[in-house]
Amino acid sequence: MTPAETTTALIAAYYAAFNDGQPQAMLDLLSDDVAHDINQGERETGRPAFARFLGHMNVSYRERLADIVIMANQDGSRAAAEFVVHGEYLQTDPGLPEACGQRYILPAGAFFEVRAGKIARVSNYYNLQDWLRQVSA
Repeated sequence: MTPAETTTALIAAYYAAFNDGQPQAMLDLLSDDVAHDINQGERETGRPAFARFLGHMNVSYRERLADIVIMANQDGSRAAAEFVVHGEYLQTDPGLPEACGQRYILPAGAFFEVRAGKIARVSNYYNLQDWLRQVSA
């Protein structure tokens, strides 16, 4: 496989683990010092911080990603993914509207840095105003 194909397969495995509800499998694909840029939030660094984030998300949200398209540069050091989030808001997240099982469908994307066969950075992006509109309706 080319470096781009290897990176595409790595990102596909990351999203397959997400959709299968396998957080440990996701964590196994990350570098120890992974940088995680949370949409409209701070950067968190390290696999333990990412594990805490996943734990919090799994309490407040149930999500499945569809229509995933992954692109990688030629040397496999960078990748991007576009997808649609199909979710349910389960438990109120502090500072956000009250949760009562609202469903949402949200276009989103992510950028990745890959180093030594592991994901070294994940930067997620979605339209927060669109999500707020959907869960507040």
